Amino acid sequence: MAMNLAQRRYVRRLIPMSAAYVAAILLASSVLPKGASASPATIAIALIPGLAVLGVIWSIGRFLTELSDEYLRMLEIRKALVATGLTLSLASTWGILELYTDVSRVPIFWVFPVWCFGLGVGALVNKLTLGDAGCA
Repeated sequence: MAMNLAQRRYVRRLIPMSAAYVAAILLASSVLPKGASASPATIAIALIPGLAVLGVIWSIGRFLTELSDEYLRMLEIRKALVATGLTLSLASTWGILELYTDVSRVPIFWVFPVWCFGLGVGALVNKLTLGDAGCA
């Protein structure tokens, strides 16, 4: 399936932002020891991956506004809703477990990667419920 202009722009924005996120995580992991004391330098380094997360979210938002095909936009929004529902459900359920039991704590860092995984689940939902038309 050929990509339309909005999809090509999205890929051109998303790939560098995703690479920046991975690079920033690797940088922070290699430069900062776990539990480093909070100084302006350590805080600045630790916040760099968050800037990349903002870039990824901005890329998705731009994509949604640039998509002129309402059906494709609906599919993309549905993916995001599935991802958000999955993430909120898992985070809330695990948070309740943490509150009332002695299960292991999960760092909040994992919220964004789980949401991204949820986008893949949303794409699968589209494909399974809409057939070939849902492979966006």
